[in-house]
Amino acid sequence: MNSLYKLIIFFPVFIIGCTTNVNEGKKILKKIDSLNMNIFSNTGEKIYTITSPNSTYDKIKLEFNLKRTTISIFDGENIKYIINSDTSTLSDNNKLVKLKGNIELRSINQDNDYLYGDNLIWNIDESIYKLIGNVIFENSNVKLSSNKAILAKDDIIEFFNPVKYIIKGDNNEKKYEINSENAYYNLNTESLSFEAKDERVRSKIYF
Repeated sequence: MNSLYKLIIFFPVFIIGCTTNVNEGKKILKKIDSLNMNIFSNTGEKIYTITSPNSTYDKIKLEFNLKRTTISIFDGENIKYIINSDTSTLSDNNKLVKLKGNIELRSINQDNDYLYGDNLIWNIDESIYKLIGNVIFENSNVKLSSNKAILAKDDIIEFFNPVKYIIKGDNNEKKYEINSENAYYNLNTESLSFEAKDERVRSKIYF
């Protein structure tokens, strides 16, 4: 085992940036400019990289507070998702990430799938991304909107009531519209299914 690997095992968080201490009442905040932090697993695998031009570390709450956040999430050596937001908070030993404001989650694949929302909670141990508020999923072919969605580790996005689904035409115009209580989109197979317990699934065709 080489020395670099040992360093990763015992120090799973690497931070690059300038720091200063700021006293705010009884709190002690460490201000970090141009944060660039890598988070590794106990086995040395990179989980994600997070960057911010302006952030602080709360020594009392043991959490990071970041502005204009960009997170690159890894699957092995490759980036799987990139998330941007106005602000974010890292807590629970960097295992819980909460992002707020103008959320954009982009999958790195051929279709460049996008998820938008007001808030996102990422539980790293459970590998679940929960989006709340004005959620929109969009790629070159389809567009779904709802108030809540969950992206699970099986790459299936569950959209919660109410759900509106639009198929795009050649000039990006509406061709087909469906309204449903719940919808499921598989990012790997690009398949979509709908579910309605109390109401019928309603659809519209545009000519």
